[in-house]
Amino acid sequence: MHLRQPPRRVLYAVGATFIVALLFFQFHSPDSARLGQPRWASSASSSRGGRRIRDIQNTTLGFEKIFVVGLPSRTDRRDGMVLQAALSHMDIEFIDGVAGKDIPDKAIPMAKGKERLKDASIGSWRAHMNAIREVVHRNLSSALILEDDTDWDVRIRDQLYDFALSAHALTQPLRGSSPNAPSFADATYPQPAPDSPGKLPDLSFHALPATVPPSSSPYGDNWDVLWIGHCGMHFPFEHHPNVPKARVVRLDDETVAPKKNLWTYNIPFSLKEQYPEHTRAYHHVQEGVCSLGYAVSQKGAQKLLHEVGLKGVTEAFDLLLRYYCEGEKGRKEGRQCLTTQPGLFQHHRTAGPTSAMSDIGDHGDEWRDDAMTDMVRWSVRLNADQLLDGGTEFVDQYPDEDKGDV
Repeated sequence: MHLRQPPRRVLYAVGATFIVALLFFQFHSPDSARLGQPRWASSASSSRGGRRIRDIQNTTLGFEKIFVVGLPSRTDRRDGMVLQAALSHMDIEFIDGVAGKDIPDKAIPMAKGKERLKDASIGSWRAHMNAIREVVHRNLSSALILEDDTDWDVRIRDQLYDFALSAHALTQPLRGSSPNAPSFADATYPQPAPDSPGKLPDLSFHALPATVPPSSSPYGDNWDVLWIGHCGMHFPFEHHPNVPKARVVRLDDETVAPKKNLWTYNIPFSLKEQYPEHTRAYHHVQEGVCSLGYAVSQKGAQKLLHEVGLKGVTEAFDLLLRYYCEGEKGRKEGRQCLTTQPGLFQHHRTAGPTSAMSDIGDHGDEWRDDAMTDMVRWSVRLNADQLLDGGTEFVDQYPDEDKGDV
C-alpha cells in the first residue's frame, strides 16, 4: 500500500519548530532570563569575537573542564557547588584536596634556608597542584579551577563574554598586521621593552580594536593563566619589567557592585578610587591575592607544574601563582596571565559558625546570621530558590541606593 507523504509545508513547519525549540533550550539559561538575548548570540557578537566566542555558552564555560578543589570531608561545600553548577548549567568535576599533615617533607620541594610551611598551606598548594597536574596528565586544552567555597553571578556567561573580548584586545594580533611580525593594541605586549612606556591610555570596552579572531580558545590563542577569582589585584605597576601595561575599561557594568560594597587586600584600591561607579577593568596580573578561581591552558599548566610544583614551596599557593605570572622569585619571565577587577568568582560565606569559613585560616568562633557572597550582585547560591522555581526576579545583594532589589 502506498503511503501518502506529508505535505512539504508540514515538514518545513516541523523542522522550524524543532530549530526554535533547540535554540530556546540552548540559550534559555539563567543569565539570559532577565537580560533577553545573550550577548554572544547575535551575529554582530559572533563576528566581533570570532566563531569560538560561542563556546562560552557550553557547560564548561568555554574551557575543556571545570575542576573544583576541596577536601572530600567538606561535604557541605560539595553539596553547595553541585547545586550551584546545576542551576548554572555547568559540569564540574571534583579534585580531592589533601591534608597537609599527610604530605611528607620529601614530597615538598624546598628552598635552601627555608622551613616547611604550615600544614594548611601545604595542603592547599598540593590540592591546586593536583588539579594542574590533571590538566597536563589528561592533555586537556584548558581547565577552569575553582575552590569549593566560591560563588558567581547568575550572569556569569555574559561576564565571561566581556572578559573574552577584552582578552582579545590585550593579546590577539591586530587585524591586518603581518603574521610574521604581528602588532598589538598594547605597545608593551608580550613583554615590555626597556624603553616601553610605563602607562598607556585606557582601551574602552565599547570601542575595542579589531583583532585576529582566536582559533584555539574563546579567550585567545596566547594565554597561560586567567586569574578571574581573587581577593585583590593591582593594575600593572609602571616600572615592573615583566608585566604588560594596557588595561581595558568597561564603564556602567551592571554586574559590578556599588563602590561601598567593593573591597580588596591590595591598597591602594585604584579601581575604586580612580573610576566611576560600576566600572570593570581587564588587564595583566599584578600582585593577585587568593586563588578562588583561575583557568589554565595546557601550556600554562605545564609551566605551572614546572615553576610552582617542582620549585621551592616558600609561600602559599596564591603567592606562588603571583610569582609565576610576574616572573619573580626564580620564576621565568614572559608568562601571560590575565585578570579582571572585581573578580568574577568570590567567597561564599554560609550562615553559621565563622570557624567553618576556612580550612586554612582561623576565622574565630562567632556566628553569622545570614549567608552572603562577597561583591557578587545576583549570587547563584543566594538565588537558589528563585532558580529552582524558574523565577527571574533575582535578589540583588548590593542594590544601588535608589533602586532596591531588582
